[in-house]
Amino acid sequence: MSANDVPGWRDAHVRDLAAALGARGHDVTVHHSPLAGDDELQLGDFVDTLRSEWSGARPDVVHAHFWRAGLAALLAAQPCGVPVVQSFHGFGRRAEVERLVGKQAALVVADGEDELFALAAAGVPRSKIQVVARGVDVDLFQSHGPVAVRGELRRIVTVVDPMGDNGVADLVAALPRLPDAELVVVGTRPADADRLGRWARRLRVEDRVRLLGPVARKDLPAVLRSADVVACVPTRPSWDALPLEAMACGVPVVATAVGGLTDAVIDGVTGLLVSPRDLKQLARRLRVLLDDATLRTACGIAADDRVRARHTWPEVAAGADRLYRRLLAPPEPARRRRTGRAGVPTVDGART
Repeated sequence: MSANDVPGWRDAHVRDLAAALGARGHDVTVHHSPLAGDDELQLGDFVDTLRSEWSGARPDVVHAHFWRAGLAALLAAQPCGVPVVQSFHGFGRRAEVERLVGKQAALVVADGEDELFALAAAGVPRSKIQVVARGVDVDLFQSHGPVAVRGELRRIVTVVDPMGDNGVADLVAALPRLPDAELVVVGTRPADADRLGRWARRLRVEDRVRLLGPVARKDLPAVLRSADVVACVPTRPSWDALPLEAMACGVPVVATAVGGLTDAVIDGVTGLLVSPRDLKQLARRLRVLLDDATLRTACGIAADDRVRARHTWPEVAAGADRLYRRLLAPPEPARRRRTGRAGVPTVDGART
């Protein structure tokens, strides 16, 4: 059972996890919430809807995605005693509320070690936190398949997260140092396109910046496969599927060393990491990959291997399944404690 408030393309994560859990025999219902901002009326309506449904058909477990849905799920699940598993997919946007949700949830799922440390530092009990890697649809995102048409310039591709800090302006700013490269930006909204267009003209690189606007998910792999390098350079931690999707397409990634990107991209193995807001380093590291075909090939192969070893949906669903089953397992009977000859407490006759 999942409750989520995932707008736009982030729906894919919940949808694919639900499908993978269903393939393992779970009966999954996905609730899409209308929550936005701090609208308490919407929150109350969503909680009432969930409570009404769960009072008649109590789920075994609720898995909430992102903090708003987590808060709603906790309030709705309390009367019927359903355990709530929480995934934040990035922690620290609303620290006080997230801390409350994390402490009240039965289990908290971190996408990687960086998020685990952030949760623990915020006061979420370490015993409640478990890591389950993010998933990638490797049937859609793979190294073999159609490739979008491109010209002779080296190609850097990035995908805009409409809810996140994308760092796209930094990529435009790096182009004057990369005169033989073009930047392809997927997913720009009109306001963003106008702003980036003005920035590119100011830097005199407008002829090497291509703003594609929204691209259907089924067509995204072809665009990613057309890249020499995929860049994901937010200045602060954000939840972004782009690095793993690019890696699944066999393309090396240049990413900022923030948040879960340090878990997705292994520096020098599946791509290169850079410090946020360091334009000189960003340009240098992009140049390293753009100039070295052997390194690009090696990183692309390693990237594909890493995704298929850790991030396929069957593997991710298996990890989630283990957490659910452990949460729902009946407690072991209390074992009688005895005292050994030397007065040392023992359990079932074994010294401790």
